[in-house]
Amino acid sequence: MKKLTSIQSKYLRGLAHALKPVVFVGQKGVTGALIKSTDEAFQRHELIKVKFIDFKEKEQKKTIAATIENKTNSRMAGMIGHIAIFYKQHTDPDKRKIVLPK
Repeated sequence: MKKLTSIQSKYLRGLAHALKPVVFVGQKGVTGALIKSTDEAFQRHELIKVKFIDFKEKEQKKTIAATIENKTNSRMAGMIGHIAIFYKQHTDPDKRKIVLPK
């Protein structure tokens, strides 16, 4: 998946405003179970929020977010406080709901 433009990221952050976090990162950080639950969330939704519970340092959150991006083949649209917003286009064209601006 190619990198999101700033316009696309802003659009996705706007869409995510009303969403609740569906994946929570606890004290164990990135585990196989976390990646699995993130992948399952992407099967149901194209846009998800991930909440950092135990990681309060900005650099830790950036590192974990980058790992989630790489392992799930998704893109981070932004991070606000302790919540990161991720986007991954659905593989089935019939289930795609989000149309990114060009």
